[in-house]
Amino acid sequence: MKHYQGIIFDLDGVICHTDAYHYLAWKKLADRLGVYFDKQINNRLRGISRMESLDIILENSKNVYTDAEKHEFAEEKNEYYRQLLVQMSPADLSADVKNTLDILRKIGCKLAIGSSSKNARYILERIGLGHYFDAVVDGNEIQHSKPDPEVFLLAAQRLGIVSSSCLVVEDAAAGIEAAVRGGFDAAGLGDARVSPFAKYHLIQFDELIDIITGNRK
Repeated sequence: MKHYQGIIFDLDGVICHTDAYHYLAWKKLADRLGVYFDKQINNRLRGISRMESLDIILENSKNVYTDAEKHEFAEEKNEYYRQLLVQMSPADLSADVKNTLDILRKIGCKLAIGSSSKNARYILERIGLGHYFDAVVDGNEIQHSKPDPEVFLLAAQRLGIVSSSCLVVEDAAAGIEAAVRGGFDAAGLGDARVSPFAKYHLIQFDELIDIITGNRK
């Protein structure tokens, strides 16, 4: 039986759901630029950085933009996104997720966030988890986005736990790959549940309790 001392969670799609806000913000930018963008393209953006997402969107553009222009577009999208995030509140944190986190803490498991989002701390504040986690590592602190394992390795370092004793919980294939590349076991939720690289395939968030207590092999 594997004993995990800590869990590192992705934020978007795991702790809370902001996919709709990302989509609306990218759509607003794409419409302004006259670039075709739909939910199918949006699905390709899950788990990767803002600039990588922008490059995917601009594949449909007839224009070629400078790096400076691209950074302006990325900031424009982020401003749209943050305006939408103002709508978030503790009501966006499900009772199942909060209860599970509380139980994991009570049994002595250290908890961290490892997210490529540069808005992770703001989102945590909005949903009432601003000072909840033992460590938070976000897109402002890393040089390489998933599937590079940097964000998870830094989170484990801040927890003071080696990667082999940490479990990563992810909803994106890029995140599962990042975890495995960093020497972590991974639990897949949502779309990542079917990943062959995930050690655990979760239907519900609270299944983590059985994993940590050893009731699930």
